[in-house]
Amino acid sequence: MLGAPWRKVQPHPFLIANELQRPSYVSLQSALAYYAMIPEAVPVTTSVTTGRPVTLDTPLGRYRYRHVRRGAFFGYGPVNVFPDQEALLAEPAKALLDLIYLTPGGDGADYLESLRLEGLEAISPQDLRDQARAWGRDKIARAVEAILRLRESVPETAARR
Repeated sequence: MLGAPWRKVQPHPFLIANELQRPSYVSLQSALAYYAMIPEAVPVTTSVTTGRPVTLDTPLGRYRYRHVRRGAFFGYGPVNVFPDQEALLAEPAKALLDLIYLTPGGDGADYLESLRLEGLEAISPQDLRDQARAWGRDKIARAVEAILRLRESVPETAARR
């Protein structure tokens, strides 16, 4: 990336996140906010990495990297975040499951309700179950069942907002 005097286009924070720490992909609250699945603004760009966890404060923003094992480093791909800018971003289901896995008590119904998730109908139950199998963790399997119950309890009018 070029220094400010030579830069014609400001790089998207997700692109910067991908460049600062490799391998990594943007996930957790950052990805959920990008997909409009949580109502809050997210001031820190959070990514998942197989490397060491670290928080970096830069002139371009704050970037946090959370560690996951290699077997959980999947479910992401390139997304056009700005014209001519692609960043590696978790799929919606994977961003949610990464958050649950990395949050103590994240598989609890109270925690899931506190997220005030929107757009759950866009995530297929089969995709959630497939990802739970790929994770191979009881916590994720419990969370998927709780998400599916939560998904069923959302009135259709709220689900279409």
